[in-house]
Amino acid sequence: MSDALDAVEEIADREQRVRAQSQIMAEQIRRNREWSQERSALIRELWDGGNGLSYRQIADRLSIKLSTVQDVFRGYTGSGTVRPKKGEAEE
Repeated sequence: MSDALDAVEEIADREQRVRAQSQIMAEQIRRNREWSQERSALIRELWDGGNGLSYRQIADRLSIKLSTVQDVFRGYTGSGTVRPKKGEAEE
């Protein structure tokens, strides 16, 4: 995948390069939603209602941050900038 991205960066014509970059970014937005849903589903399956792996074990197994696993169960779907501030959540 890195080779393909490197090839885009090597496109000599600036307009063609920017068009290619824009297409990649738009496609990645779509894929991010799908991939995030798949990751969340797997995290929940691995946890199995508390009968499976711990949050930390899931994070280690999937090579993701512990906070990412925690966010799935807190219902956070956006970046850290859109999360409720401490004290505002779960009112």
